[in-house]
Amino acid sequence: MNSVSENLQIVHDKIARVACDYGRNPATVQLIAVSKQQPADKIMAALAAGQRAFGENRVQEAQQHWRDLKTTYPDLVLHLIGPLQTNKVREAVRLFDMIETVDRADLVRALAQEMKKQGRTIPCFVQVNTGAEEQKAGILPEDLSALLSLCRDEGLEISGLMCIPPVTEPPSLHFAFLRQLANAHHLANLSMGMTADFEKAVALGATYVRVGTALFGER
Repeated sequence: MNSVSENLQIVHDKIARVACDYGRNPATVQLIAVSKQQPADKIMAALAAGQRAFGENRVQEAQQHWRDLKTTYPDLVLHLIGPLQTNKVREAVRLFDMIETVDRADLVRALAQEMKKQGRTIPCFVQVNTGAEEQKAGILPEDLSALLSLCRDEGLEISGLMCIPPVTEPPSLHFAFLRQLANAHHLANLSMGMTADFEKAVALGATYVRVGTALFGER
């Protein structure tokens, strides 16, 4: 079994290889280490290996993992990659450096208001439910324009789009679709691709890939 540092190198090498194959600069693809439900020793191993961008699904768990470490590692960048309830917005704005799961009007308004209160400007992504799955978070593609207009009206900085493809469909179809949506709305960043498909995502323009199992092993 490889160490976390070895796994990080393997994933970085794969990102670089695919990026170069498709005429991209590997530096334009950022690896987000998904640390949800991971023990402290594995997180510390990733930090020791130089990893500084991490993704968490839940605000409360992220507080347990990172509240003290953010002081120790001032260059740490935390991404919220799970659904955000409006009653957790205050804590999320205080802790996270990027929120990837904006998907509805009440959340847009709550985030904009809380950022003003705290004096923080946090880049956000809109999560798009590209497969129109009833059980999954994310705005439907046909409602994206209206939500982006609301974000602009509220002063919420949207830097890109995020998706989680249906497990029963080829992910590349959804990655290509998300890229089309981002291009249509002049958004530069795409958060897409996980352990099983991040190489496909890089080939189709991902600027952020969210990888957990390939780095830390099975939870």
